[in-house]
Amino acid sequence: MKLANLSAVVTGGASGLGLACARRLAERGVAVVIADLSEENGAAAVQELGALARFVQADVCDTAQMTRVFDTADTLGTMRALIHCAGVGGPVRLVEKDGQPGSLEKYESIVRINLVGTFNTLRLAAARMARNELVDGERGACVLTASVAAYEGQIGQIPYASAKAGIVGMTLVAARDLAQRMIRVCTIAPGLFDTPLLARLPENVRASLGASVPHPARLGMPDEFASTALHILENAMLNGETIRLDGAIRMAPR
Repeated sequence: MKLANLSAVVTGGASGLGLACARRLAERGVAVVIADLSEENGAAAVQELGALARFVQADVCDTAQMTRVFDTADTLGTMRALIHCAGVGGPVRLVEKDGQPGSLEKYESIVRINLVGTFNTLRLAAARMARNELVDGERGACVLTASVAAYEGQIGQIPYASAKAGIVGMTLVAARDLAQRMIRVCTIAPGLFDTPLLARLPENVRASLGASVPHPARLGMPDEFASTALHILENAMLNGETIRLDGAIRMAPR
């Protein structure tokens, strides 16, 4: 897909991996709608990216709010690209250290935001893309975000790992489902990346995490994620695939 004369939606686009993707798209002349919960970060992102960017505050699980996101994208050009980065983590154990069972409410919340939010965003995006005219044999492409936790979730990551494994499982089915509409779906499963979440950790902890990556022995950079996302959008043969972007790391139990 040629990244020209179109608009794109990036969820979680006000910081981290999503912001890196929004930057790359804007640099290529793509009109970008950032969907995020943080008004402050969203406003800062739009100021940085300039006239091609818009911000819409939205919860990815809320259909009405996400509909406003896609409505905004439609005003900027034909919406042919989705990069879905929104998500949250949070520790839950099956049996907590105090002997109590892990929180069902917290488990449900994390799974809802990460997995149900992905399904909601993808279905709404696909319905819009399905109306597009064919260009070079396709109507659009969607990039989802999983995690290496989908394969090697660590102790305490059970809701996050469950949700991300669900996204991996969703990917091929979605690609097959949308093939008749000429819409592609792929997923990136990043490893340890230098995001705002890790930025809060002490430098020695960050260095230790980076050193645990076989090669390159460092944290991934958000722009490396963005580069992969844009390659997926542009490469018409990438479909139904989950790409591990992790420097060959395989996570230990803790």
